[in-house]
Amino acid sequence: MIKRFHVLYVGQIELDNVGLNGTPADDRRYSSQRLSEAFATARDVARTMDELGYHALWTAEHHFQREGYECLPNLVQLGLWLATQTKRLKFGCAFNVLPMWHPIRLAEDYAMADIVTDGRVIMGIGRGYHSREVETFGAPLLDADANREYFEEQLQLLLKCFNEEAFHFKGKYFECPPPVDYRGYRLKEITMVPRPKHLPVDIWMPIASGRTIDMMARYGLKAMVDLNGEKILDDVVRAYHAACARHGRPKQLGEDMIRGAGLYLAGSQEEAIQRVEPAHDERYKWFAPFGFVRYADDQGRTWGTPGAPASIPSIRDGVKQKAWFCGPPALQLAVPPSSALRLARSRSGARHRTLQKRGDGTATCPPRYQFLLSSYEGKCPRNGSSSHAPR
Repeated sequence: MIKRFHVLYVGQIELDNVGLNGTPADDRRYSSQRLSEAFATARDVARTMDELGYHALWTAEHHFQREGYECLPNLVQLGLWLATQTKRLKFGCAFNVLPMWHPIRLAEDYAMADIVTDGRVIMGIGRGYHSREVETFGAPLLDADANREYFEEQLQLLLKCFNEEAFHFKGKYFECPPPVDYRGYRLKEITMVPRPKHLPVDIWMPIASGRTIDMMARYGLKAMVDLNGEKILDDVVRAYHAACARHGRPKQLGEDMIRGAGLYLAGSQEEAIQRVEPAHDERYKWFAPFGFVRYADDQGRTWGTPGAPASIPSIRDGVKQKAWFCGPPALQLAVPPSSALRLARSRSGARHRTLQKRGDGTATCPPRYQFLLSSYEGKCPRNGSSSHAPR
């Protein structure tokens, strides 16, 4: 049984003229005041999730997004603030783009957040996918091999910060500490101060490719699989399970994984599809050019590869792929009968709309927020269902 529910909010503000035939994504421009609305939205969502008993709100790090889709540049800092606005909700980093950080600075920031929130900030890292962001920060992205090499060295240094009392690290890109004189002696090692309170640190990462899966298993990273079609989801879950076993980290099928899906609830599937369609299409106007269409055709070929579809997917494609769930609550998920997990119809509305509790204890969830399910220690069969929540 699914026990933990999460929401992913990537920092999108309330956009105007949305939909496939709406304003082109690259033509959108908003003022700094409008772009800052993402912080108040994150706070409102977090407070309601906290009240309803959700497990974690995940947010995404991005930069320079004058288009208004992803407007949160610092997830650890955001999590620290949101922890002061809530009582128990956790805040996941999906994801800190490691090539845009010095690993020690990220490790220090996270350690402080872990201590002062008593473990309510969840560490997550990614390699990045916006050339405008990563290359502007002076890190490689267009050269995929260089990006992968740089990221892996950063990860090694990050883990040393978390796991060793004192260390010296020397790689191709980083030497910490450098061999310099300090107070009359030659510096040979450093200690990160402070280190996290909760060790070992659980580190989450999105699964993007087979090579990513092997690296994640080698370093003991946990996996998030987001808006994948049923066939690709099944392949990824099994590949991660096999890779962990190869690297001496055996797990149950689906353990240490989070599955992300789009969710829109209404009185019928057709009603839900029609209501969410403009927001769905707006999302893919922005994300599809980055390769975020992880669907397979009837022959098992991934969209965008030779012979498979290469277009922007429709919401009906998403429902068919079981990446999106639309319709009455009873037909979408077997939700435990706790008021904390009651979900109701999602409605379009004014700019202030957020995840809100209704008078009858149910909650609305606009289409800019994505629904994440946690699975743990259970089978993840070919029908795409998941079982238990991670510890």
